[in-house]
Amino acid sequence: MKGFYHRILTVNLTERTFGIEALPDEAAKNYLGGKGLATCLLFERNPPGVDPFDPDNVVIFATGPVTGSSVWGSCRYGVFTKSPQTRFYTESYSGGRVPEAIDSTGFDAVVIQGKSRLPTVLGVFPEGVEFHDAGNIWGMDTHSAEDAVHERFGRPSGGPGRSGAVVIGPAGEKLVRFAVIENDYWRSAGRTGAGAVLGSKLLKAVLFHGDRKRPIYDSAALREYAKQFAGEVKEHPGVKAYKSMGTPQMVKVMNMANAFPTRYWAEGRFDRWEKISAEALHSRFDVIPHACLKCFMACGRMSTVREGRHAGLRIEGPEYETIYAFGGLCLIDSLEEIAYLNDICDRLGMDTISAGNLCAFAIEAARRNRIDYRIDYGDSDAVARLLEMISGREGIGDILAEGIRHAAAQWGLEDMAVHVKGLEPAGYDPRVLKGMGLGYATSDRGACHLRATFYKPELAGMIPPGQVENKAELFIDFEDRLTLFDTLILCRFYRDFYPWDEIRQVIAMVTGMDLNESDLRKKAASICTLVRRFNLREGLQPGDDRLPARLHRELEKTGHRITTDELEYMLRDYYLLRGWDEQGIPGD
Repeated sequence: MKGFYHRILTVNLTERTFGIEALPDEAAKNYLGGKGLATCLLFERNPPGVDPFDPDNVVIFATGPVTGSSVWGSCRYGVFTKSPQTRFYTESYSGGRVPEAIDSTGFDAVVIQGKSRLPTVLGVFPEGVEFHDAGNIWGMDTHSAEDAVHERFGRPSGGPGRSGAVVIGPAGEKLVRFAVIENDYWRSAGRTGAGAVLGSKLLKAVLFHGDRKRPIYDSAALREYAKQFAGEVKEHPGVKAYKSMGTPQMVKVMNMANAFPTRYWAEGRFDRWEKISAEALHSRFDVIPHACLKCFMACGRMSTVREGRHAGLRIEGPEYETIYAFGGLCLIDSLEEIAYLNDICDRLGMDTISAGNLCAFAIEAARRNRIDYRIDYGDSDAVARLLEMISGREGIGDILAEGIRHAAAQWGLEDMAVHVKGLEPAGYDPRVLKGMGLGYATSDRGACHLRATFYKPELAGMIPPGQVENKAELFIDFEDRLTLFDTLILCRFYRDFYPWDEIRQVIAMVTGMDLNESDLRKKAASICTLVRRFNLREGLQPGDDRLPARLHRELEKTGHRITTDELEYMLRDYYLLRGWDEQGIPGD
């Protein structure tokens, strides 16, 4: 079958060995690569109940059938493992330029197990693997490490193929449970701590280099399709909005909807939101739109601070979620300061959503005299120091490095801690967008906004935000279609442009499989159910599919709320439509 290399690379870090396995056609047909294949491998190869930091917990890098092709939005890779933050299934995706380097090595998946004796850099090539001692690269920040990996272990310049590296920073080395994997300096994968899993294996970086290309069933038709697709979509208002303003445009949208989490989830609107908006970013910074490969949307913002103490600082960002986490939750009303905090997190290798939530939580703890640390809302210097303490596991930073559940228990603040399954939510308040409440509650990796991006239909008027009736049905439609996005692997921001029929056409041209919409829905549902079985095997309980008490309290000033009855109504519908029982357990 086309669209696959039919090769899986397995790496044992303990023994410093590798093997290349054949991927049967049947597995490719059933799981479609990407998330589907990786979930199957994770389920089969992880021992039930394994500790996330145990050498037997595997980490899987995967690309999809469309990676490296002419399909727009296809430059993505995924990483899959058992999360040290939630202790359940985790997946995360990243773009940039590295995904095509990963794909060019000629494997549908790279499965890494074991633990190195010394800090290691792994080289992955079409013919196999090279093991290198990391030396003083261990301890470097992510930018320096990425440069050093290419300089010391890259193939000679001018050779054929693509090269790219993924790295962890000091936070991953110290096993901070929300450490990320970085590539292309500013691109991150690993919400829920995939970077910490690499750190537990003493794996500082993986360098990918190759010149392989996936076989396409009808490459001429696919090229023509991509050309026509671009002609029809490039001038779409949504594309223009992302290209002109990027994700920071959501600051205004969410404040106008009173759903912008503020002052650690107490309010839904930041009085000074204009100072941290997309308009403010473009007026005060030098900004250049930046795109991944195979993308005309260019949602990234290459931003350089013009003035003040951070003048000259250059990052890709800050993205909306970083602005919400440090701007809204921590009440920091300076984009220059948010960019500074963003840069600290990127270089240390920490997820900005969890980091911002934990800093705001620490502010509340300090206000209640539960911790001895001088920090308050709006104090960016104190937040910056705290980020360094978390990464270095110093003082209260050591407590926060273990995640929100641990910190809340240590400080007696469980009733106000905002998380689901140990993962903090993104910047869409479910007391206003009630479908997001269902999404946070049921997401396999915790309070995640990306599995269905359900804020989109709620904000766009496809279904009223406050309605709970029939919400689960539309939610599943989004969740299943985006599950297929993650098997192919496609960027979320193309969700409006690849409806079911477009996905069917792409799969047919890439693989040769003639699937109808019903076939696709069944495949997506089976992948969702397999992930559910993985989590149940790892100890998932019915109570884990719930929102924290804090999110059932009214928003201050506006009174918006989501009741437990409303969430239970949506959950019952969701389980029923999934074919699971009333506890969310799939049948045999």
